[in-house]
Amino acid sequence: MEIYKHYSFDLWLTLIKSNPQFKLERARLFHSKYNSFNKSFEEVATIVRQVDLMVNSMNEKTGKNIDADEMCLMVISIINNYHPDFSGMDMESLYNEIETLLFNYLPLLYGDNTINTLAKLKASGNSTVSILSNTGFIRGKTLRKVLTALEIAPLLDFQLYSDEVRLSKPNKAFFQLMLDTIDRKKHKEIELHEIVHIGDNPVADILGATSAGIKSVLINSNQQTISCLI
Repeated sequence: MEIYKHYSFDLWLTLIKSNPQFKLERARLFHSKYNSFNKSFEEVATIVRQVDLMVNSMNEKTGKNIDADEMCLMVISIINNYHPDFSGMDMESLYNEIETLLFNYLPLLYGDNTINTLAKLKASGNSTVSILSNTGFIRGKTLRKVLTALEIAPLLDFQLYSDEVRLSKPNKAFFQLMLDTIDRKKHKEIELHEIVHIGDNPVADILGATSAGIKSVLINSNQQTISCLI
């Protein structure tokens, strides 16, 4: 594999994956506290999953960002037969409950070679490494703490999240922000062909990188793993 001066990584399903228990507990939270029609747990879990998939697709289509609060309100509305009354809803408390569940059931490293590969890229001294990630129910500020807990953060030069800049992959502007954030003190001269973006999503990651004029590598959703980089 060619050596690059900058490696940009997607996060979910590229470097980490959700803890299945977290998804169950999150669904239980919505089921127990926001379920005035007494829908089954299975129904509520399906609604949460459908909103997650729908918002991901919407963000990819528009290149903008639907926030965690809006996603939670969608879930609550659908559970309650699309009732529009959200008066008295404390969204920050709800998010804090979800964040607590996330740290009780931390995301998992996607593969055994994730940390080793990032460490080798960083240890070369010739390359910088970053995250370029779309977000959903979990905000970027929380993901920064997650990556610290998983010991990934020290291996990164910077992290960019869609909810913080109101842009989502494959929006070219989001990739341009990544290009503009690369440390020019470290790389006094860097060309587009010396930058690569790695991810699992053929649309958000691969087409997005192509639109920005940089190389890309698809992993995990095909037969290739992160180890191919080294």
